[in-house]
Amino acid sequence: MNEAVNRPLDGQGAEVSKGVVVLIATMSSFITPFNFASVNIALPSIGRELQLDAVSLGWVATAYMLAGAAFLVPLGRLADIRGRKRIFLIGMIIDAVASALCAVSPSGVWLIVFRAVQGLGGAMIFGTGVAILTSVFPARERGRALGLNVAAVYTGLSVGPLIGGFFTDRLGWGSIFYVNAFLALIVVVTVIWKLKGEWAGARGEKFDLVGSVIYCLTLVAIIYGFSELPDLIGAWLVLAGLAGAAAFVMWEVRQKCPVLDISIFRENRVFRYSNLAALINYSATASTAFLLSLYLQYIKGFSPEYAGLILVAQPVVMVICSPFAGSLSDRIEPRLVASAGMALTAAGLVMLVFLDGNSGLVFVLAILVVLGVGFGFFSSPNTNAVMSSVERNYYGVAAGMLGTMRLTGQMFSLAVALLLFALYIGRVQITPEYYSSFLTSMRTAFIISAALCGAGVFASIARGKTHG
Repeated sequence: MNEAVNRPLDGQGAEVSKGVVVLIATMSSFITPFNFASVNIALPSIGRELQLDAVSLGWVATAYMLAGAAFLVPLGRLADIRGRKRIFLIGMIIDAVASALCAVSPSGVWLIVFRAVQGLGGAMIFGTGVAILTSVFPARERGRALGLNVAAVYTGLSVGPLIGGFFTDRLGWGSIFYVNAFLALIVVVTVIWKLKGEWAGARGEKFDLVGSVIYCLTLVAIIYGFSELPDLIGAWLVLAGLAGAAAFVMWEVRQKCPVLDISIFRENRVFRYSNLAALINYSATASTAFLLSLYLQYIKGFSPEYAGLILVAQPVVMVICSPFAGSLSDRIEPRLVASAGMALTAAGLVMLVFLDGNSGLVFVLAILVVLGVGFGFFSSPNTNAVMSSVERNYYGVAAGMLGTMRLTGQMFSLAVALLLFALYIGRVQITPEYYSSFLTSMRTAFIISAALCGAGVFASIARGKTHG
């Protein structure tokens, strides 16, 4: 992958090495999950130091994903118009600055605010890196390249708990944000130094600002509203969000240059069902690491470092499986590979339902391996299917939509967990007297996740053929 390719397709830059693009895309794909996973393992320490209750603690993770989900599609569209490298670089700078601010947060409120700013930077990174990668690699090589990119995501998930636990134990939770800021600055320097040219498949088209505002407010209302259930304000926000979604569709169908071309969902079966499969998969699995991190530290009494070492088993297996699954999806229909992976994931989630205070470490590790194989075989073929189903001028939007499905699914998954915490535990810190309630809420979350993932297999199969 070290050979050079021709000028970018919009004719705006010099020749660029495929190897450089892979390096930068994989570095950026490592950073965001690394940050998410390392913060997850530090949550109990953050909660103790900043005196956060269980629900507020969940918002340390949720604020990042909410901001990312709300801005991903509009910023993906802006990247298609103004240049994907430009938006990518700005996002990396924002991520670095916000990470440093998180490290010095004086209170839980400020930490949540800075995590939201981090999410804004993440929204600029998520979609544009994959879009640049897709722009450079032809269809016959795309699955392999995207497989390597997904492997970088899982590498971040792998070392995140391990490094996060190590630094939290020795230097405090703030140190993990400094590590993230340092990594982001390395990517900034590499982009400026090595990545030549620009990619803007929709250059000259008008940016739909009104549609973007409606889209952002709609997602925020739905996701934040769901997190406030069962309170009445939560129900009203969800209803307002659904009304906003209807208004967004009505606005977009009238626009010459919409932020999201609604016809893609109506006319493109592969795109529609691949995104639905991603939404379901992440909705079913995203809270797993969050819940298991709390389970291992509160119920099993492990240190953050040891808990991180256990949790690393799942993403390590993902790293091994993802490149192979991506290459396989270049030869075999992605729906077959991805659907098999989702079925394995559903089996792992069913196993999690049986966790209790007496469960052995071998059982936990076996579950993590099953989940790792399942998710490794789902993600890169599904990404390949989405990015190969659209024209080049929609790469940014397609990557943004896929990222939105991921983040919205992760948000939904965490919102379900927080809702169950509110119902079973209440807004209190998790202490030994509430451990039984925590286990009940955790098992209920895994039952819901397993049912969702089982239904997702059918959405994955229904997408139809990608090759040819």
